[in-house]
Amino acid sequence: MNEATPFPALPDHLSSDPRSPHHVAAVFEHDIGIRLNDKERMDVEEYCLSEGWVKVPAGKTRDRTGKPLLIKLKGKVEAFYR
Repeated sequence: MNEATPFPALPDHLSSDPRSPHHVAAVFEHDIGIRLNDKERMDVEEYCLSEGWVKVPAGKTRDRTGKPLLIKLKGKVEAFYR
């Protein structure tokens, strides 16, 4: 009765932007977390585990289409399901 649905494997490169080729909708059906240098981040827009970077918004700055400008932070990246 209480069957646990298996979580899809977290990809090496994931983006929250639906227009990106690295967007996987099945992963976003569950709550995921990102740690950068052993500190949990809540504002990550995109990450790459193998290259060790995350992209986060640069404050309130927007580009000309209204999307937030992103900066790349490097370090040890871990992705997990909450």
